[in-house]
Amino acid sequence: MTGMLRVPRSRGALSGVLLVLLGAWGALIPFAGPNFHFAYTPDTAWTYTSGRLWLEVLPGAATVLGGLIVLMSRIRPVAMLGAWLAALSGGWFVVGGVLGVLWLNGGGTAVGTPVGGTVARAVEQIGFFSGLGVVIVFLAALALGRFSVVGVKEAKLAARDKEVSAAASAAPGTVRTPAGATGTARTPDSVTTPDSVTTPDGDKAPDTAGTQGTVSASGETSTPDPVTAPDETSTPDPVTGPDEAGTPRKVGVAR
Repeated sequence: MTGMLRVPRSRGALSGVLLVLLGAWGALIPFAGPNFHFAYTPDTAWTYTSGRLWLEVLPGAATVLGGLIVLMSRIRPVAMLGAWLAALSGGWFVVGGVLGVLWLNGGGTAVGTPVGGTVARAVEQIGFFSGLGVVIVFLAALALGRFSVVGVKEAKLAARDKEVSAAASAAPGTVRTPAGATGTARTPDSVTTPDSVTTPDGDKAPDTAGTQGTVSASGETSTPDPVTAPDETSTPDPVTGPDEAGTPRKVGVAR
């Protein structure tokens, strides 16, 4: 499931860049347009009005934010949220001027009136509001469509992650290497067990658990060589002592 939520950044790169540029245009053109005789009243550059704030600056800033989310996000729901934000902002560019009369008491327009001749006014209406909003909505819808489709590569990555998760949950003590990864895990060749226990007198205590040896990784057990016991017991040298006549005599010990 996690693999399905991820999306490559290239999926919304073009739409995100265009949304950022169009949002910046919509937010800045009412202030910079009068320098080129491309404006709504008041026809003065960098003049603030509440109509420009609510109908141009705020939707333009929201479009820029949505475009950045579409451009940078690698999580599918977040990227789709950015596209929806841009789409709503574009819709506000289209209908905001019409709905602006609702908060005006004098019956005028909140954005002013376009300046220039007939053609200039038509171009200003398209460039400031209706045409700009339609293009933003189109690009946002295009991004939404692209984010709603799961590509073949994304499906393969999701299936591989699911297999790895299932294997890890089925066998907690094993480590599964993902497909395509290289490397081997080494196990010890054998486990050596002590052959005998040495007592403080220097003698070796017998193995009470049976003959012990080494256990190899393949399961075979190798036994140590048998310990050879001495054939006979050595006796001490004879002790000599004086006889009754003072002549030393030997006292032997039966062997």
